[in-house]
Amino acid sequence: MQLQSIYRVTVFVPQSALRNLLDGIKQVYPLGDACYDSVLWYVGEACEEFRPLPGSSPAHGSIGELHREAVNMVVFSIPRERALLDRILEEGVREHHPWESPGIFIEESWLPSYQDEIAHATST
Repeated sequence: MQLQSIYRVTVFVPQSALRNLLDGIKQVYPLGDACYDSVLWYVGEACEEFRPLPGSSPAHGSIGELHREAVNMVVFSIPRERALLDRILEEGVREHHPWESPGIFIEESWLPSYQDEIAHATST
């Protein structure tokens, strides 16, 4: 086993926009490794709460009023490459997300890789 340095990205998205967001992200990067692609997790149903302030342009809700809506939490990982992260955030998330300020959280993390063990097992 080896450890790969990764970014773990978490994005909150309205349920109605989930598929569009996932497709947009995968257009930029296939989300996977040598054995799999489209590797991600999403959890439904979470609840987001916010109050749009004057000067904002909310996709949902009204200025000055507390708003709640069902959202999904999407989690995926990518190699820890800053240029790739920037492309995914701009071209994959921002262009395919309905919110003015998407809820995005990025963590530097480690991912166990078993590629060498898998390759050895399949070659014997």
